[in-house]
Amino acid sequence: MSPAPRSTWSAVRLAEAAAEIVESGELPQIVQAGHPVLRTQAVPFDGQLDAALLAALIEVMRRTMHAAPGVGLAAPQIGLPLRLAVIEDAWAADEGIARARERSPLPFFAVLNPVYVPLGAELAAFYEGCLSVRGYTAVVRRAVRVEARWTAPDGSPRRAEFSGWQARIIQHETDHLAGGLYLDRAELRSLSTNEEYAARWAEPLPEAAARDLGF
Repeated sequence: MSPAPRSTWSAVRLAEAAAEIVESGELPQIVQAGHPVLRTQAVPFDGQLDAALLAALIEVMRRTMHAAPGVGLAAPQIGLPLRLAVIEDAWAADEGIARARERSPLPFFAVLNPVYVPLGAELAAFYEGCLSVRGYTAVVRRAVRVEARWTAPDGSPRRAEFSGWQARIIQHETDHLAGGLYLDRAELRSLSTNEEYAARWAEPLPEAAARDLGF
């Protein structure tokens, strides 16, 4: 992906916007592809929000992710260009698809300033969607295993290895913070509406789609 422009939001503007989101009393709208906040590099977190505001924002993001529903949500997706994301995968999945995708439950956590590096050269291709690209899905090849490093909301440094679908979630959400969308990495000939996907390609592996759509 080509580098995205850096956000120019100041610390004051970030704090004011975060407070407005928290104090509104309603879940924020998830912005959609075409909104410029999704195409800028988010600002690294360095204390722009105090502990109470950060905790309240994370809780709003958690509830927004659940309501969508989704397995991850980055702050730019609610219009805030801050290097913050929340992640949780607790949704029941078809056993065959879960096995093929190496999908297992991932307890809730929040990440600040995350980075990841692939572990090995193995890639896996699966259909992937995004709460900010409503109504569509496409095949994306991603690293099967990654090492991620981030800062926890309490300020402590964290490091962990992820594999399978968990690794895909980490990569997807971290890419958001760099101004990327999954479509930047997708096999565009695989792009399908959710309705066409459900009718034709909802299999554990995208082999039939690759054959018939030519990617």
